Amino acid sequence: MIYTLVFAVISFLATLLYCYAFANCGCSVFKCLSDYLWQSLVPLIFFSFIWILFRFIDKEREVEIIKKEHVEMELKFLKSQINPHVLFNNLNTIYSYSLENPNEVPDMILMLSDNLKHVLYESNSKTISLEKEIQFIDNYMKFQKLRTEGTKYINYKKDIDSYKHQIAPLLLITLIENAFKHSALHSEILISIHVRSEMLECICENDYDKEKVNTTDFKIGLQNLEKRLELIYKDRYEFSINRNDTFKVYLKLNF
Repeated sequence: MIYTLVFAVISFLATLLYCYAFANCGCSVFKCLSDYLWQSLVPLIFFSFIWILFRFIDKEREVEIIKKEHVEMELKFLKSQINPHVLFNNLNTIYSYSLENPNEVPDMILMLSDNLKHVLYESNSKTISLEKEIQFIDNYMKFQKLRTEGTKYINYKKDIDSYKHQIAPLLLITLIENAFKHSALHSEILISIHVRSEMLECICENDYDKEKVNTTDFKIGLQNLEKRLELIYKDRYEFSINRNDTFKVYLKLNF
């Protein structure tokens, strides 16, 4: 309403200015408006359109900046939920071995040091090399094999044709951790990672307690993972969960 009123006033004054200052017609106000209003309206409408267009572009740019900041904040929050949990498990493993098998501790501390570096520094990047992420997972699997020795059978397979790809950090570890955290005692855990051309497939399969599968604690890790996938790999991933005799999670990423 205000814009329409301002536009009408400017059109009226611009027409009178053109009529009396430039055309020198000496006619009445009504005659001026009748003969010269269109000459004022055309440039005013044109420049108004340009002004509205630039306002729209600026607004869209502001919205995109806000969306980007929101996504970055959400990703940082989701990653912050992952990092302490991974490190806590590793520290527990080292503590146990310091009491039972102290000779193994130095190598374990070196592995933990590498994982700390990965989590605290390298994972702050939007993407990292697949090689670094797989090395992080390898160290984690070594910890788990030591921690679960005699209680769980771990079948860890890798088939990677190239490490040249980039991947979002700490993405696969959520699937792997979930398999260990919720697997039953004296059961088999299958972890499979395949990389072919521009595609990665990760399968985690484990026995599970069917009474706990619908608890909040059981779901939260995979829910966070799915949020990250949607934020980072929108329309470039497949994610499915199969609850039959075993709990099987399938993830496919297109680099």
